[in-house]
Amino acid sequence: MRVVCLYSDGLRVADVEPPVPRDGEVLVRVHAAALTHDELKWPADRLPAVPSYELSGVVVETGEEVFALTPFDRDGVAADYAAVPSAVLAPKPASLTHVEAAALPMGGLSAWQALFVHGRLQRGERVLVTGPSGGVGHLAVQLARYAGAELVEDGAADLVFDTVGGELPVGERVVTIAAEAPGAVYFVVEPDREQLVELARLADADELVPAIDSTFPLEQAREAFDRVAARGKRGKVVLDVAGG
Repeated sequence: MRVVCLYSDGLRVADVEPPVPRDGEVLVRVHAAALTHDELKWPADRLPAVPSYELSGVVVETGEEVFALTPFDRDGVAADYAAVPSAVLAPKPASLTHVEAAALPMGGLSAWQALFVHGRLQRGERVLVTGPSGGVGHLAVQLARYAGAELVEDGAADLVFDTVGGELPVGERVVTIAAEAPGAVYFVVEPDREQLVELARLADADELVPAIDSTFPLEQAREAFDRVAARGKRGKVVLDVAGG
């Protein structure tokens, strides 16, 4: 199978044997894998490494269509096949293509956990989202509206969700995924199957639409990561592993 590997001198596509699932894992035929800004810096101490932690695909043994955010402490899923912990897999939203489904887990879970877990958002509250057109921000805006919150651009806010860093707006509660800051709750998104199930339900109800900036074949992973780092990007960059 093909797999994207990050070496000390850059990215290359290698040809290897498919992984053998361990206890608690299943083998997934990857149809699409989404990319995240700066993720090539994460596994610096364990090269070579496979990037991408968001997938949509098919469980080989059962044929079930699934999507997931996979754990960060292991190889990613930019490959034809990936061994994935079954506990993080959720049924793919039926209304989304594999490319669209792969674009949802990290941004959707980041937004969900920021607003509802760490931010304790309530209906009618005023919410300010920094970077509202970014990969996380555009989903946070949709989730906040669905929850009955009022989106504001400035002024007093009950909850500020910061996705970009820098000087933080004033809010009664401030949550950030950008960097630790005084008075703010900083967190790193975690895989969560139950939350993915809810995100899938909202996607199938047309309440949540992930934005796709561009797609690349697996062999063009280097160009895909260049696009991730480029200015003017709107939405996720996704590797279309299975070619549609």
